[in-house]
Formats: sequence, C-alpha cells, structure tokens
Amino acid sequence: MQRMFQSATLKLTAWYLAILMAISITFSIVIYQLNYREVSNRLENLQHSLIDDLNGPVPFIYLNSFNDRDDSRVNSESRKASTQMILSLVYINIVVFIAGGLGAFFLARRTLRPIAEAHESQSRFTSDASHELRTPLSAMKTELEVNLRDPKLSIEESRELLESNLEEVNKLIKLSEMLLHLSRLDHDKLEFDTVDLPVLLTETIKRYPKDKKRFDITARKKATTQANEASVSELMNILIENALKYSPLATPIKIRIFEQRGRVGFEISNQGERIPEEKLSKLFERFYRADASRTHSSQNGYGLGLSIAQKIIEVHHGELTVSSSDEATVFTFYLPIIKKISSKAQN
Repeated sequence: MQRMFQSATLKLTAWYLAILMAISITFSIVIYQLNYREVSNRLENLQHSLIDDLNGPVPFIYLNSFNDRDDSRVNSESRKASTQMILSLVYINIVVFIAGGLGAFFLARRTLRPIAEAHESQSRFTSDASHELRTPLSAMKTELEVNLRDPKLSIEESRELLESNLEEVNKLIKLSEMLLHLSRLDHDKLEFDTVDLPVLLTETIKRYPKDKKRFDITARKKATTQANEASVSELMNILIENALKYSPLATPIKIRIFEQRGRVGFEISNQGERIPEEKLSKLFERFYRADASRTHSSQNGYGLGLSIAQKIIEVHHGELTVSSSDEATVFTFYLPIIKKISSKAQN
C-alpha cells in the first residue's frame, strides 16, 4: 500500500512539474521574442542616428562603406544578445525545473496525505471491526460445537448455553449500533435547537439510579447552547459511563457546568489510574483502549465511546479535552454559548 501511494506521489509530481515547465517555457519564448525585437529595434535606431550624424560632409563612397560595417556590427550584436538571452532563459528554466520539482513533490505529498490517512484509517477500522466481531462469533461457535458433541447435554446446560450466546448476540448488537451511530455522525446533518445543559444533565443522571450518590454536581442555573439535544445527551452519557467504568467503586464522580470565554463547558473527573501522556492523544481513536487489551479486559466495551464523543463535538464545532494525573482524570467539552451564536446570526 505504501508503494502505491509513493507511485501516485511520483506521478502527481510529474504532472505538476510538466504543467509548471510548460508554463515556464511558454513564458520564456514570449519573453525572448519581445526582448529580441526590442534589442533589434534599439540597435537599428542607434544605427540610423549614427548615419544621420554622418550625412553631411562624408563622401557617399565612405558612407556606403560605413553602412556595410555598421550592418555587420548590428547583426553581430543582435546574435550576441540573442545567444545571451537564450542562455539566461535556459538557466532560469533549469532553476525552475529543480525548484519546481521539489515544490511539486512537496505539494503532491501534501495533496495525497489526507487520502493516505483516510485509507489507513479505513483499513485500521476494518481490521479492528473484524477483530471485535470475530471474538464473540468465535466464542459462540466454540460453545455450540462443544455442547452439541455432548450426548448427555441437559436442559439446564442448554439453557446456560443459550443465555451465554444471547449475551454475545447482545454484544454484537451493541457494537453494530455504535458503528452505525458513527456512520450517521459522519454523513447525516443533525437538527439543532436550544439546549440547556444543566437540565439535560439532570435527565441524563436519571439513567444511573444505583450510582446517584457518587455524583458531585456543580452547575449554573442555566447554561444554554445551540445543539442537537439527543447527541449532547449521548455525549454526556459516554463521559459519565467512562468515568464510572474506570474509577474505583464508591469514589466520587465530580461534574461541573460552567461558562468560560463565550463558551459553555462540561467537566467530569474521576479517580483512578493515571493515563500516560503518550496515550491521551489516542483515546479518541476508534477501537483504542488505554490498557491496549481488547479481548481480556475486565471492562466491557469496544473503544468506540470516546470516538463517538469526539465526532459529536466536531459536528457541533466545539472542543473536547482530556487530562490525567495521579489525583484524577478529567474530560471537558466546550460548546458555544447561545448568546454568541444569536448575535452572530443577527450580524
């Protein structure tokens, strides 16, 4: 695959360079023609002015001799000027060819880089998705094969087998829903409306009645933004689930809603293991997990939640940040305050 993009880069470089050289050579020919005519006209004018100065007392025979020598000199100077201009233009075109080749190669790489990155991301996404799908399918197949070979399989064991397979099927359904959600965020246009984050947070928290006592919430009475309510609710849900999943039981989950520099912010922090600095920037990649373990993780999940969160923020033209220390891991997202959006719309 890398060879393919290298070949494409060289081909695109050649095309860029061919276009550049065609333009350069065309301009060189035009410049040569214009300058050659200008030099010839000036030499002829100089010759005529010298002849006019000698027209008085000089005998005709000497005048003809002078004209012959002058014509020869004019032609010689014209040829010299022509040769000098051609050499200068050749040198200029050589410089253009070398500099243009380097510039064309740089431009070709820059042009193809997003395509290469998208292709690499798609390949990695396909590979990771296949890996995640293969794991539960393999588990289901193995369980079915082992139990079908057992002639003494009881009804109770059959029930356990079906329940286990149902659990794996539910995992596959959840994975497919998350993949479809990502696909919709990539292509669908969401409808925006006025959203009050404190009110939306109150509704979202109701999904976690067992963990209600763990939440320590500090919020403004009102903090509105222009957004898709379902998507922002999903964003809060992802960050809350992530905080609950990766923090010790009974430790507090601190949530804060605030306004800062024309933006409304949502901050959630949890205690737990510190995430290394080199892994923080990769948290929002699809299928990435900070523990680098997928099949044997003690935590359920596919590494898609934070990718969806990042995509939701991108759709809303906001910002999502993360920091981690020995004390806490903090996720914060920012969305424009509705007042700012309204004032821009009026302008």
